[in-house]
Amino acid sequence: MVRVKVCGIKEIADALVATRAGADFIGLVFASSRRQITVEKAREIVTALRGGGFATEVVGVFVNRPASEINKIARDVPLDRVQLSGDESWEYCRDIEKPVIKTVHISDAMAGSRLVELIDEGLKILSHRETVVILDTLQKGVYGGSGQTFNWELVKEAAQHYYVVLAGGLTPENVVQAIDTVHPWGVDASSGLETNGIKDIEKIEKFVQAVRGMECERNLHVSF
Repeated sequence: MVRVKVCGIKEIADALVATRAGADFIGLVFASSRRQITVEKAREIVTALRGGGFATEVVGVFVNRPASEINKIARDVPLDRVQLSGDESWEYCRDIEKPVIKTVHISDAMAGSRLVELIDEGLKILSHRETVVILDTLQKGVYGGSGQTFNWELVKEAAQHYYVVLAGGLTPENVVQAIDTVHPWGVDASSGLETNGIKDIEKIEKFVQAVRGMECERNLHVSF
């Protein structure tokens, strides 16, 4: 099963839409961004999800923050996982109390066997930790949510070896092609699920449905 993460959630209603549609994770951005959320609002969203009996995991997205601050926020909300989307080192990840999702930004130079080596080195450092890697587009001055895709062929090898989540410009229209190309453990979308900078309920539902529908179609073919 391909895991689905809907990132950049700011409202309870959008969190519930993503959860009911079948998303495995929702992302709350604590980094400086137009999608940035307060601890208080994040707590309200988590309370609404847990009060509704939903098991969807809540991921906090951070960029270059002290580990002590991240750990406090993760406890106070509370978060299920912490996503590090900045320049944090693999060694830094060891100071994070929650399971880590580590972002690796992809350029033409960071691909193929070099990417495999980088992830392998990082996961050896974190060998005692549950760690997932997000592959997102490298764009100067932007740490995520750029809405820009990269060449998916560059990360196919890494997806064969590790739990990777494909991000960067994914939409309801291209997510099936992305999965068919990369075969990732999961997919992550944010800007591709927005209209005029606001989360679009229809796009969220279509995104999750596209992934789940593809899985159902594959299962039908296998059964015959």
